[in-house]
Amino acid sequence: MPVRIMIVESLEVKFAILPDMKKPHAAKYVDGFVFVVPNKNIDAYRKMASVGKKLWLKHGALDYKECMGDDLRPKGSKNMRPQAFPALAKAKAGETVWFSYITFRSKAHRDSVNAKVMKDPAMNDPKWANQPMPFEMQRMAYGGFKVVIG
Repeated sequence: MPVRIMIVESLEVKFAILPDMKKPHAAKYVDGFVFVVPNKNIDAYRKMASVGKKLWLKHGALDYKECMGDDLRPKGSKNMRPQAFPALAKAKAGETVWFSYITFRSKAHRDSVNAKVMKDPAMNDPKWANQPMPFEMQRMAYGGFKVVIG
């Protein structure tokens, strides 16, 4: 549904109709990723991820987030000792854990968006052909998740 907002400029009131925004609560499916990036490759990863964000959003993903680890040593409680992400991801000295996710309306929507992204000419841009990946793909965990509470 379009959103109607009021804009006040000086003493003149104007109205504008904005298109319906993609709402995060519309997400019913999430692709999630956990991986490590060597600290020396963070800038290269951010550049690659920025291109990825543009592609996924261009082809219909609802949201795209790249999250770099910040507070990864949970204290837990008397009865709970959670595993720290660095241990879970087998991060080595000089590596940073990342958690990334892309949201979709459904699993079918995810499949459709991913197919379009893979066919996009930017995915086969020659400037990326000889660039090494800024992280080890075989150490990445990935999965699709149904949103149960959201």
